[in-house]
Amino acid sequence: MKRTIIAATACLMAACVLNAQELRPEAFDLLNLDYPGLEEVKALHEDGKDSLAAVSLLDYYRHRTGILTPEIRNVKKVKISRQQQQWADDALDHRFFAHYGYQPSYDYGDDIDWRYWPVRDNELRWQLHRHKWFTPMGYAYRVSGDEKYAKEWVSQYMDWIHKNPLVETGGNEYEITDDSQLKADAENSRFAWRPLEVSHRLQDQCFQFQLFIDSPYFTPAFLTEFLVNYHRHAVHIMGNWSEKGNHLLFEAQRMLYAGSFFPEFREAAAWRQSGVDILNEEIGVQVYDDGGQFELDPHYHLASIDIFVKALQIADLNGFRNEFPQNYINTVEKMIVFYANICFPDYTNPLFSDAKLTGKRDMLRHYRKWSDIFPDNLFIKYLATEGKEGALPDYLSKGFLTSGFFVFRNGWGMDATQMVVKAGPEGEWHCQPDNGTFELWYNGRTLFQDSGSYVYAGDKEVMEWRNWFRASAHHNTLTLGNRDFETTESKTLLWQPEGDVQILVTENPSYSGLTHRRSVFFVDRTWFVIVDEAYGDAKGTVNLHYQMPRGNVPNSREDMTFYTDFEGGSNFMFRCFGPEGMSMKKEKGWISTSYMKKSQRIDASFNVRKDDSTPVRYITIIYPKAKAGKEPSMNAKFTDRGFHDGSLKLQVKIGKEKKRTLGYTLD
Repeated sequence: MKRTIIAATACLMAACVLNAQELRPEAFDLLNLDYPGLEEVKALHEDGKDSLAAVSLLDYYRHRTGILTPEIRNVKKVKISRQQQQWADDALDHRFFAHYGYQPSYDYGDDIDWRYWPVRDNELRWQLHRHKWFTPMGYAYRVSGDEKYAKEWVSQYMDWIHKNPLVETGGNEYEITDDSQLKADAENSRFAWRPLEVSHRLQDQCFQFQLFIDSPYFTPAFLTEFLVNYHRHAVHIMGNWSEKGNHLLFEAQRMLYAGSFFPEFREAAAWRQSGVDILNEEIGVQVYDDGGQFELDPHYHLASIDIFVKALQIADLNGFRNEFPQNYINTVEKMIVFYANICFPDYTNPLFSDAKLTGKRDMLRHYRKWSDIFPDNLFIKYLATEGKEGALPDYLSKGFLTSGFFVFRNGWGMDATQMVVKAGPEGEWHCQPDNGTFELWYNGRTLFQDSGSYVYAGDKEVMEWRNWFRASAHHNTLTLGNRDFETTESKTLLWQPEGDVQILVTENPSYSGLTHRRSVFFVDRTWFVIVDEAYGDAKGTVNLHYQMPRGNVPNSREDMTFYTDFEGGSNFMFRCFGPEGMSMKKEKGWISTSYMKKSQRIDASFNVRKDDSTPVRYITIIYPKAKAGKEPSMNAKFTDRGFHDGSLKLQVKIGKEKKRTLGYTLD
């Protein structure tokens, strides 16, 4: 009791400095006061001494041991990066880091305007409410010991609570009688209380609690405010789970954090169990048997791995790994192997769908974490150690037939040639209508990169950019009249990943009356021939699209060729052959490797008018070569009698020596 009284005096002095917080006695009703260690809290509360009970509760949390998060296992050893320090310092002046796509950060005013919306991009408004600068403020506090970070964090935390009331459908938690105010609060709740943002705060406040708990500004009154607010967050998610997709995974994993980190709450066990149950169920729903995640997007595939792995990590730290069956663990391992296969030797990923470009530094961090969980997987260890330990797989080319990702490669090193093709089933929201698209890696450089996504959702101007990047015409595939696909449901007709000529044949019923068959030949494990056949009774202009690399890419309209002259030994020759009357068109294109960042390049299309049921057939040769100059001649022609459902035959000649007959007969 003496320690409690001394602590109370210190906390009251700090509260005076901060416009003393209001003690929330309902916080005690949310807790299981029979939880070990809360005996004094319970006795004081039952005696009506809630002020002292709050002091005792704070003392309990400051000395609590044995409950950890994977991110912060020892607050005395945390570090802060230069960027995090900048975010923390900017936050002192209310310049908040809300989104990587909008830097430098916006000023939200001395009297913080949590509804400030400088760009009508929904992501900017949503992600403001994730409070991404709060945890860096905690790191800055722990590293420097400067109480200004703790003081400002408490102030901003309380300011957010007061200015962002939760308005539920069919009623609200606050007695708001002014209809205009209610309408404004309801509109704001769409951003501030979207379950995904709520779950983000739910997880990150575990970290902030660890980092700031010892500050005198973390008063007993503030603790009760924090617990009531935290409980509201958890209850909101329990009643408002997202229907499906990565949002549901994020919410489940973060409820797992809530129930694990705050076991003192009466409902903590139910919170934790809800997270476990959803993750165990959804890993079977969202992950195909080949390890691909159903968004069919490398970025969200990686995010899903991280979600499933975080669940395992916190389970390991807090003693409930047995709640995840072996099949869950095996599936996570398959997801990692899938991702490792579709990425390039520099650890970057293709920009398919809404993907952003990963960096090697971040990926090494992921692989090291994964290797700790799967120490017997030599492939993961190889990537985690940059080849110093472990071993590469005993295969080169690899197909993931359920997800529709196919990899041709002649090696695993930086000097390898590798093509990744995406041609699978209909994906979820982040999947773009891009069936048949591909990216090519050659000798240290990615060629024919997909366009990326640039932005997600917002006002008319934002949506125009969103729609430009996701358009079927801005991928390496075939369209009818440059329109988006009506159907994205590719099927694999042939996958032959061995031998001197490796073959992939896929087919997508892209439009009513028009099916696109794409056949890819990897010849001598060196160069590629792509055959595109559009058949059906639809009429219109058939467009074959290729997204050229950034930089100078000379071309010839006369013979439909492109070639590069890049320094560094990563070049290619490219020529397209089509029916008589084929024309080539070049347009200004864009590529986005990160949110709200774009660079200009050339989009090329080869266009043929289709006026009847006669199929339109193209042959494209892509010939990687280290040195520019002395480009060999290229010729190709079909040697069959026209399009046939079950077979294909063509002849290709490069220079004077390389003449190949290519084809297949389907079973």
